[in-house]
Amino acid sequence: MVLLSTSVSLSQTRLSHLRMHLESANLDVYWVPSADEHLNEYLPAAKCRREWLSGFTGSVGDLLVGREQCWLFVDSRYYEQSEKEVNTQFITVCKLGLPDEANLQETLESLAKSGKLRIGFDPWITALAGFRSLEKRLERYGVDWVATAENLVDQVWKQSGIPDFPQSKVFTISDRISGESMASKLTRVREVLKRHGANLLPITKLDQIAWLFNLRGQDIPYNPVFIGYALIDLEKAYLFTDCARIDASLQSSLGEFVEFLPYESFSETLQNHLSGNTTALIDANQITVGAYELLDQDHVTVIELPSPVDAMKGEKNPTELEQMRLANLKASLAKTLAIKTIDEILTIGKRLSEKDIAHCVEQEYAQSEGFVGLSFNTIAALGENASIVHYGTPSASRLAQPSELILLDSGAQFWGGTTDDTRTISTGQPTPRQIFCYTQVLRAHINCAMQRFPKGTLGSQLDGITRSCLWLAGLNYGHGTGHGVGAFLNVHEGPHGLNARALHPLEPGMITSIEPGFYESEWGGIRLENLYIVIEVEPNWYGFEPLTYIPFDRQLIDLAYFDMHQLHWLKNYHTAVVEKLSPLLDATQMDWLRQSVHIGEELQNP
Repeated sequence: MVLLSTSVSLSQTRLSHLRMHLESANLDVYWVPSADEHLNEYLPAAKCRREWLSGFTGSVGDLLVGREQCWLFVDSRYYEQSEKEVNTQFITVCKLGLPDEANLQETLESLAKSGKLRIGFDPWITALAGFRSLEKRLERYGVDWVATAENLVDQVWKQSGIPDFPQSKVFTISDRISGESMASKLTRVREVLKRHGANLLPITKLDQIAWLFNLRGQDIPYNPVFIGYALIDLEKAYLFTDCARIDASLQSSLGEFVEFLPYESFSETLQNHLSGNTTALIDANQITVGAYELLDQDHVTVIELPSPVDAMKGEKNPTELEQMRLANLKASLAKTLAIKTIDEILTIGKRLSEKDIAHCVEQEYAQSEGFVGLSFNTIAALGENASIVHYGTPSASRLAQPSELILLDSGAQFWGGTTDDTRTISTGQPTPRQIFCYTQVLRAHINCAMQRFPKGTLGSQLDGITRSCLWLAGLNYGHGTGHGVGAFLNVHEGPHGLNARALHPLEPGMITSIEPGFYESEWGGIRLENLYIVIEVEPNWYGFEPLTYIPFDRQLIDLAYFDMHQLHWLKNYHTAVVEKLSPLLDATQMDWLRQSVHIGEELQNP
């Protein structure tokens, strides 16, 4: 309680100081998005501007600071979390998607109707596509967009000390891990540029840079990437970062393909490349306004297309797929053993806290060969806390109670592969409603996982298929059904996904999560997540191959709701779990897997 009070007080003070800068710059509002200069989802501490200012720790959510009012815009994943983390006396939480809740565009539009509006923003942390959408929406009101030379939050923050910028060691991964050399990747990128008549590609996204150059770092929590920019032309490649953290021997070995330059020289080098013959290819969703403005010149031609690097990275090669299979099998073993430990401790009447549960699975990961770290902050939520979709602060004082649910969402980075999976388990005899809701979520998961679909199918189509049985049961979830996952890279990646706005066709080699759920405030939440590879099952028809092999909690399943196709899938999946894990388990562990998960006769003969 003291910490919350202190946080609220700090937030109020920081907002007051920022408003002084608004007045000095003659601004009415200042837009603080959740991203940084590279549009990262996870940020280094030095770039967590919105969190530092408001106290809200969610990965997504815009803050708008006015001279008298302040608004925080969050999606359904963060409805509850935002209410708990910010002082709603000073910050209005706008819950996107709910009736009568205004979004950022609508709030700015309302302010603009009241008179001339001057909107301050940092162009180097603002995505071009999002900015254009706002600009077009507000054009008729004649608002002034004011790009500040220095981020105003930083002006306030530096008075108390901005954290040091990350400077991790940059290291290379071999072709044995990546499956393709840097030279081959650069050649493929240049072929795309030539095909579209372009001769220059600026890259600001860190996972694209790491994948393209077969390099990794540890600048961003949970993501094995490093801070940098890249510039690719038809002859040379340039990588902008702190060169001192790259061994001279590595720079020398890669010197034939890439020139290493200081991070600060990106803008100057890009401008020096521009001429009347320059045709630059950009992705408006993946470049900042600041970077784009360097290209926005009369003598430069700009072609806007989806990033070619993103598409190449999304379709994993055979080596990457094999590395992902190995990594996810290790993670499946770790999660299964953690569930076993949790089950046994609770069965003998001992108490476990959320923090204990998170520590349990993290310990299991750490014992696996090739473990590098977590792929995101472990979500270990008991009871009502599981209704907070991204509950990332496991409590040491919140203890498991009889007959409640545990939502355990975790993932790991292994050398070569990234993992992400979620299981919901019961602490004892589950209630009828817990069984009903869990069963419907599992049916939704199975409906997507067993679905065959034709070439050209969009992720948005599968999102609707997944939700169908939940909707019939009167249940729903606010987040997407699935997201792309990198190979020893970011746990969330594009260009594909399974959600209402996913318009990229699914192709063989892509990896996606399938993670339907159900959440109810003060009751709790359920999420069941596996990773899958998109595979071709016959010419021009695709399906899913599981990467995750963790049993579902049999005591929470009511098979009476299952049709024969769903029963058949569940039988085959549990059989595959036993087959995959049995070589890695001892006799006692195998007995637990068979008995406690209840792989019974009704599944053997559906």
